[in-house]
Amino acid sequence: MKSKILVASDKYKGSLSAVEVCSIIKDAIKKIDGGIDVVVSPMADGGEGTVETLVESQKGKYIVSNVTGPLGEKVKARIGIIGGDTAIIEMASASGLALVPKEKRNPMETTTYGTGELIKKALDIGCRKVIIGIGGSATTDGGMGMAQALGVKFYDSCSNLLGFGGRQLLKLKRIDMSNIHPAVSNTEFNVASDVDNPLTGKNGAAYIYSPQKGADKEMVKKLDLGLINFSKIIKKDLGKDISNLKGAGAAGGLGAGLHAFLGAMLRPGTDIIIEANDLESKIKEVDLVITGEGAMDKQTFFGKSSYGVAMLARKYNIPVITINGSVFISRGEIDRKNASLFCGNFSIIKKPMKLENAVKNSRNLLESATREIITFYKCIKRC
Repeated sequence: MKSKILVASDKYKGSLSAVEVCSIIKDAIKKIDGGIDVVVSPMADGGEGTVETLVESQKGKYIVSNVTGPLGEKVKARIGIIGGDTAIIEMASASGLALVPKEKRNPMETTTYGTGELIKKALDIGCRKVIIGIGGSATTDGGMGMAQALGVKFYDSCSNLLGFGGRQLLKLKRIDMSNIHPAVSNTEFNVASDVDNPLTGKNGAAYIYSPQKGADKEMVKKLDLGLINFSKIIKKDLGKDISNLKGAGAAGGLGAGLHAFLGAMLRPGTDIIIEANDLESKIKEVDLVITGEGAMDKQTFFGKSSYGVAMLARKYNIPVITINGSVFISRGEIDRKNASLFCGNFSIIKKPMKLENAVKNSRNLLESATREIITFYKCIKRC
């Protein structure tokens, strides 16, 4: 009986996309034994590459839109469309840190308005299910900009409309939802995130993430106070308590805003991708699962895609191996409950080399490692 292998790898960041990794592994397997049935299902965790992963794996399409960037400039961003009426959005493409030069990074000024414009575009073309990946943000505005783009109005104590950026949060006194996009009420929103920080406090959006977005210590304090005020006004005007919502602090509080204004469900990004790719039905039918990521380390076991794939495979007693750019954790360092998740964790790097050389040669290194592993796998199967 011929073997069937599922390849469900994440990207090697800065080197190969998830689609490329899975394709290279599949081709290498076929070179060893063309009779092996290989199923490919690229993975992501809600951050960079989520749109491409889902669109390419499900033969969807892209829509390019000109939207407002973090500092008010126009940028081009993509929406992925799968299944006819499901939109996939990466907030980083419209409101991401990579769009802001280092010398201009300032979460007091940056806005999520462009992310809201992408959501509006998806609603206008008839999408009634929207998946939003919220990694890599340049903002700490609680999602206020996103909501403004969808028709929500924010006022100060003198009934003046508020502008953009995190500095507006402390001024907020009233929220008017009466003009929100009419399609919001009959659309399902899911937020894909790989962090579970609360909105405020020492582990919240301002203290943990805004320094990397350009905030100094004084800004951090003001942003946190602003988010506290934001939470209070949302509770007063919308009747929603986001103060202790798990994941509310993701993307500078965008997680909180998406939940408060759109009723979005905040979920681990890996879970959303697994569901969207119908990975469970694929895993049931295979003899081996191959997954992986750019660098496997302790963070892998806190919800990264490799971990999610392995947990699903465990449900059906399917063996899992990982092929990674690098492996920075030994089996002895993995806690007992997770030690049996993977039958083997492999790196494509076999000898000391500089990172830039590994990145440059990643395609060949991955193919070579896969061929070695599959050759060994075939020997074990014969035994």
